[in-house]
Amino acid sequence: MKMQWLWRNWLAAAAVLLVVIAAASASAGGGNVSYDGRSLIIDGQRKMLFSGSIHYPRSTPDMWPSLISKAKEGGIDVIETYVFWNLHESQPGQYDFSGRRDIVAFIKQIQAQGLYACLRIGPYIEGEWTYGGFPFWLRDVPGIVFRSNNEPFKLYMQNFTTKIVNLMKSEGLYASQGGPIILSQIENEYQNVEKAFGENGPPYVLWAAQMAVELQTGVPWCMCKQDDAPDPVINACNGLRCGETFVGPNSPNKPSIWTENWTSFYQVYGQNATLRSAEDIAYHVALFIARKNGTFINYYMYHGGTNFGRTAAEFMITSYYDQAPLDEYGLIRQPKWGHLKELHAAVKLCSETILSVFPSMQSLGEQQEAYVFSGDSGACAAFLVNIDNRKSVLVQFQNSSYELPRQSISILPDCKTVSFNTAKVSTQFNTRTALPAVQFDAAEKWEQFQEVIPQLDATSLRSDILLEHMNTTKDVSDYLWYTSSIQQDLPDQQSVTLSVKSLGHVLHAFVNREHAGSAHGQFRNTSFTLESTISLNKGTNNISLLSATVGLPDSGSFLEHRALGVQSVIIQDNSEAKNITNYSWGYQVGLLGEKLQIYSSEGSKSANWSSLSSSQPLTWYKSAFDAPEGDDPIALNLGSMGKGEAWVNGQSIGRYWVSFRTLAGIPSQTWYKVPRSFLQPGDNLLVLFEEETGNPLDITVDTISVTKPSLRKLV
Repeated sequence: MKMQWLWRNWLAAAAVLLVVIAAASASAGGGNVSYDGRSLIIDGQRKMLFSGSIHYPRSTPDMWPSLISKAKEGGIDVIETYVFWNLHESQPGQYDFSGRRDIVAFIKQIQAQGLYACLRIGPYIEGEWTYGGFPFWLRDVPGIVFRSNNEPFKLYMQNFTTKIVNLMKSEGLYASQGGPIILSQIENEYQNVEKAFGENGPPYVLWAAQMAVELQTGVPWCMCKQDDAPDPVINACNGLRCGETFVGPNSPNKPSIWTENWTSFYQVYGQNATLRSAEDIAYHVALFIARKNGTFINYYMYHGGTNFGRTAAEFMITSYYDQAPLDEYGLIRQPKWGHLKELHAAVKLCSETILSVFPSMQSLGEQQEAYVFSGDSGACAAFLVNIDNRKSVLVQFQNSSYELPRQSISILPDCKTVSFNTAKVSTQFNTRTALPAVQFDAAEKWEQFQEVIPQLDATSLRSDILLEHMNTTKDVSDYLWYTSSIQQDLPDQQSVTLSVKSLGHVLHAFVNREHAGSAHGQFRNTSFTLESTISLNKGTNNISLLSATVGLPDSGSFLEHRALGVQSVIIQDNSEAKNITNYSWGYQVGLLGEKLQIYSSEGSKSANWSSLSSSQPLTWYKSAFDAPEGDDPIALNLGSMGKGEAWVNGQSIGRYWVSFRTLAGIPSQTWYKVPRSFLQPGDNLLVLFEEETGNPLDITVDTISVTKPSLRKLV
């Protein structure tokens, strides 16, 4: 073992004398970015880099400076973001880089604050973003197979990747041009699905790597969760415990990088938030540095933000990674932010020593280890590791005693004094509070508009089969109406059972425009059957089924073949089952309210609004409010509502689904962020589309703030 570590140290020392393997050469100005087996090298200097993911469209441009500033204050060196293909090219060849889509302004703000950037182009990103970032029109390209050695797909992937790279070049944003971008990513966790594509998988990986490198960005490229990433592309780790799970660089000339260290986890409707402690995050960061020679660690997410509009993937809540160091509102979440800041400072105290050599490992006990970085200059740094998650231990290291709490790592920048222990949290905890600032508790404050339930005769799109939902709507709306009719010849009203099988996500059934029942699937089990007892009148009975998606799928192989929507319809009486699946069906894409855009100031004038009355399914509600004073973030408390979408001054703040409760009986999300930039001082238009039977009288506009308790929790 000792000889092995000596050999590795010799390789590290030798590497300093050799010409490093660079992803590409860079011009003077911004900096030459290269790498070797120890780290990224910028302007000839090795770098220990802490990175934080902040996605530009999940916040608003007015928030970007503050988010980046708080990340910098927290010891972050790099801001990492995906690039969102379907946001920028919603139609082939038509690009949009305005508002929250202004990636250039975002990258320039990173540069203005003296930080680096990592650009994860993908262009498949997953990211809990609808359709994994793919524009829906891509599905209709003849002969296309996503993420495969398929010429149509490769053509469009290359076109978009080239578009983004050229945009960055035109603005001088690569480090080789004096800009902040030091690293880019092509593809995303492809190894998870590669086997499904058989012989078309490996050639696609090779092509993607070659295509990216040939774009000559002047900075390295990486692939995450792709152990065999082709040279010179760096293979990177994603996960909670890369200090334990990462197989390591696939070449001795590549550094060990961690592109996604999950600070919590995404949350779906019907499930509780997944919490991850500051102690656990810090432990695994330190372990990655010590055990895996890690020198680039990105927190996913550092700020999660909001899935505005219809951008969330299937069943994802509107809030994204709210438990990150910067919460959905951009507020500092303690102790996570402060504890990681202290970790970064401790590592930076000895980063020069760490980067100069590979560590030697010494056993300190059955489940205790020391990783010692000892350079030729005489400098020394050590990471003392207690793997045992049950008990604290006292260890001896270099003639001194050190107490290591359970599952913790102590960092000794000089091999003597402990500057940080991952399990000891000295940062104060804070608590987030919501205070009502505006109430809508009087009926006269509301108006309502009843969505029209279409019937077969009013539809123009017809088919003798049940059409697949996504392929019919083309993602212009969550909603698709399936309408048909059935004859009942008996003189009396008949009670029968309506049975509708759906591939997802939500279904509302109406018979003769009367609500007959609702049902829905759930995350990773989207299919369901709606069964309801209905009454059929003599003569023609109209069946209207409203199918709704809650985001499009974002992961897995062959996304282009995924299907949603109504699959079969059967009406059962006492004597027979009548399958009306192959009856004549009429279709309506979207809602009348959507077509009229009644959520906007102009569009709302075209609707025949009425006074608030009894709650019915498929109701639009409208009110107005003044912006709360101050500059605290604000949110809508929608705890009294069911399921739908909300708009403020014509801008969607996202879907809500309060009625889908967790096992504990509480909503997955109650407060829905309203960016201050969406507001004007007074008379702000609030519109909600409610699918179920919520009560708008209990909605409030709340201000959000954090409070600091007087006591500290020391672990």
